Amino acid sequence: MSTAVENLGRVHFIGLGGAGMSAVARVLLGRGAAVSGSDAADSRGLQSLAALGADVHVGHDPRNLGSADTVVVSSAIRDTNPELVAAKERGLRILHRSEALAAAMDGRLVVAVAGTHGKTTTTAMITVMLQAAGASPSFAIGGDVAALGVNAEWTEGSVFVAEADESDGSFLNYRPRIGVVTNVEADHLDHYGSAEAVFDSFDRFAALLPAEDGVLVACHDDDGAKALADRTAGARRVRTYGYTAGADVRISDTRSVGSTSNSILSFSVDGLDSQQELQLAVPGRHNVLNAAAAFAVGLELGVDPAAAAAGLASFSGAARRFEAKGEGSGVRVFDDYAHHPTEVAAALNAARTVAGQYAVHVVFQPHLFSRTREFAAEFAAALSLADTVRVLDIYAAREDPVEGVTSRLISDRLTTDGGYAPDVDEALQSVVDSARRGDIILTVGAGDVTRLGPRIVGLLARKEGVR
Repeated sequence: MSTAVENLGRVHFIGLGGAGMSAVARVLLGRGAAVSGSDAADSRGLQSLAALGADVHVGHDPRNLGSADTVVVSSAIRDTNPELVAAKERGLRILHRSEALAAAMDGRLVVAVAGTHGKTTTTAMITVMLQAAGASPSFAIGGDVAALGVNAEWTEGSVFVAEADESDGSFLNYRPRIGVVTNVEADHLDHYGSAEAVFDSFDRFAALLPAEDGVLVACHDDDGAKALADRTAGARRVRTYGYTAGADVRISDTRSVGSTSNSILSFSVDGLDSQQELQLAVPGRHNVLNAAAAFAVGLELGVDPAAAAAGLASFSGAARRFEAKGEGSGVRVFDDYAHHPTEVAAALNAARTVAGQYAVHVVFQPHLFSRTREFAAEFAAALSLADTVRVLDIYAAREDPVEGVTSRLISDRLTTDGGYAPDVDEALQSVVDSARRGDIILTVGAGDVTRLGPRIVGLLARKEGVR
């Protein structure tokens, strides 16, 4: 059964308002497809898609399918969803979100960005860099990017840049020319079952690259990504990046001040060794690595190194990636999507750089019972980089509760001030009371903890007004 865009007919999205789903819908609308969709609640995302011509519905009802020929779902949609049940009864074509995006990207040179961490930011950096260099890439990103204004767009350029989600194995549905792997770690064990299965999926991802002209861009500093690069070399061309000796794009001399950094990139083009200064306006060593990945992609696509660096210097961040939420009483509030111990440690190291001599306070919401059970000790170690930590209850997302798995698995292991905070209101008041002028408050997690930043800013403002 063909899944070329012209053969999809009318396309209905179940869960249209999600970041990944809305991105695919935007691309299909850009390609002239008739799109409809539903979600449990109204949102700005739904409204913006309606403005582009999508037929949107709030709430799930079989009648929302209308005259759909194809139904698109994500792994978050349960088999009991009434629209999915009706679609199966009618014999409609049902595609996973990744399959729909693969159809939408057909005919373009695809750059697919995979990895346990850093996918959204790296995909956004590549897109911003290419735009600044005069290219007009299409893109689909699992998060909003201020510099782009939207999370996806279909253009007339020859390149399509896509975030490739490994969480459910769906990144294996793409056919990239350039595959970026930022890191490979055990995660999403609720889907994979073992670390070995995770590593195997990345091997399969690398094997999707065409043998004649495909290239794997992999982080030389990450053990998992470097091992993947070593296994892939010989079968596919590989270009590595990182701080460690032997990287094809090597980072050195990084100097960080607040949210900015300067680094030197050393690399070779057409057999000639060269260097390029890289300035970034986003904090953290992890973002220097993400930018080096984007720079390596730019070299592969023939972008002038100076133009690539200039484009990356203009990158102002992706939504929920150390995103500034406001300030009150001289305390700055940020929000970060980090939901794996490595990501949490990276976010806190960045916060330390930004805070300088001042304190870092964290409100953390664990994401998934399975992830909490697997990585409780690692989360506690990463969170203990902060001066104070409040650990909220677990955000279940797609999972049912697991007996004996609670946030206390993390909070009881903390070696810094704070602890378990089941009452959100009390947690917010406590962190506001603890913060002093110059400090940073960081909300962390992949769930609805992101909504707390504005509340914290409001509490800080009232605190200032009381003085």
